[in-house]
Formats: sequence, structure tokens, C-alpha cells
Amino acid sequence: MKPIIRVIINSDARTMKNETDRNSFTKLLADMLPDASVLFTDEHTKVDALVQQAIADKPALLIAGGGDGTINAVASATIGTDIVLGILPLGTLNHFAKDLGIPEDFTEAVTLLRDGHATAVDVGEVNDRIFLNNAGLGLYPDIVHQREARQRLGERKWPAAVLATVRALARYRLLGIRITADGNTMLRRTPAVLVGNNEYTTEHSLEPKRVSLTAGMLSLYIPRPRGRMKLLWFSLCALIGSVRDSDGFEVMLAEQFTIESKHRHLRVSIDGEVTNLETPLHFATRARALRVIAPPAIA
Repeated sequence: MKPIIRVIINSDARTMKNETDRNSFTKLLADMLPDASVLFTDEHTKVDALVQQAIADKPALLIAGGGDGTINAVASATIGTDIVLGILPLGTLNHFAKDLGIPEDFTEAVTLLRDGHATAVDVGEVNDRIFLNNAGLGLYPDIVHQREARQRLGERKWPAAVLATVRALARYRLLGIRITADGNTMLRRTPAVLVGNNEYTTEHSLEPKRVSLTAGMLSLYIPRPRGRMKLLWFSLCALIGSVRDSDGFEVMLAEQFTIESKHRHLRVSIDGEVTNLETPLHFATRARALRVIAPPAIA
């Protein structure tokens, strides 16, 4: 019996917004993966609903097409199952796909799905919520929240992001937190915290990169206090997932840690999607918990 393949495509993804592109993509999949059944989101049916529909079919391979938020939603449903995740990077930034070495070209990405092999990589977890790239506190989720509000009013993503950043910086408040890791505790008052699934390089580039997705570590970045302009730069870099200038950050690596706050709930960005989580926040790595189709050179 042929393996069941389901494909979930976010129609709001940058490369899937018009019907012509969707039809061309569907034809490409039909030619290269004839056993795949494609499901598109629409105004009535969102990604989470399609994930549940696809999971009910017990697929061997579940392919997610969209940006990092879409990939996260689908990946979270495959962890702890026998389902292998496939990725079609159709969003704007595609951080996870890039760090896996998945090509952005449609044909090359589908060829990898057809001919590639499954490998196991790490994911991060905060209060039972999975993140593939990073989770953020403080300024970052505030900026994302405001950017999304501006986008709903019709603004384009990046102008909305810049304006949201400026507005958030004009009214930010320091967040008081207690961080506990490896038996050690430290207190910080900070405008932002970024937690990565494995360690990001700190080379002088706006392009974020992780050396490994299988090191079984979380990386925690707290910006050092250097004034609003430095915070503006940190915030804009964080929006594109970049952590650079190692002197500008306090960095910690650990398998797990806890962040406590006087607030009962904190706004947290998870792979670019904002949610409210009850404190304390328990972060942990889940080593090699995600099976995904990727090129062989994943370390």
C-alpha cells in the first residue's frame, strides 16, 4: 500500500496569494508527488483545522507549505507520532527551512521531499508549546502584536514592522525576571529576552544562522542596556530572527531553564506568533524530537 501524503498550504503565504500561483504549484506537486493530497487554507478554514483533518488520515508524510508560523503549527502536531514532516518554504523569512538547508526554489524543494530522507532534529518547548526557531519576551512580542494590528488595517508587513518597533520603543517598560538554570539563579530587569532552539551564530550579518539543530541546547539572549537606539537595532534584528554582535548580549546556553515574573501571564512570541502564557515559563530542549525531510548534511 502506498504511503499517505498530505500537504497543507497557507494561502496567505507570500508565494501563494493568487490563484495562478496556487494552480501552478498544485500541478507541480501532482507531477512530482502524484500520491499527495493538497489542502489550502481559506478565510473559513485555518491551518490548525487542516492539520487536524490531515492527522486523522494517518499520513506517513505531512508537508507544510508557508512561513515559520505555518511550519510550527504542522510540526507541533507530528511530534510524538510516526509522521515525518516535510517543508515547503513559502513565507518571507523561512528561518527553519534555511537552517535545515531546504532550497527555496519550488522544484528543488519538492524534489527533496520526493527523494530525501528523514532526519531527527531538536525543538524547543515553553510551557508545552513548541518552537522551532525562537521564543521572545518583552519588546519582541509587543512589536509583533502591534505589527499584526497595523497589517489588519491594510499596511504592508515591513513598513508596519518598523512603525510598530518605533511605537513599542517609545512606551516600553523593563521586565523584571528571575532566571534559574543549572541550579543557578539570576535577576534581571530587561526590555527583551530571546530564546533560541540551539545556538545562533553572532557573526556580523543580518542573516541568522544556527551551526547545529541537533546540539540539544537552548540559547538565551538578553540585550545589554545601551540606550534606545541600540534597543531599536536589537528589536529590528530580532524581528528577522537575527542575534548579532556578541558584546551586545548576555548569552546563556542550557538544556532547560525557568523564567519567573511578578506577572501572572506574559505575552510570548513563538516563531513569530504571539500568545499569552501563564508564569513561570518553563523552557526545555526536546532533543531530536522532530523527524523531518532534510538534506543529509544536518549536524
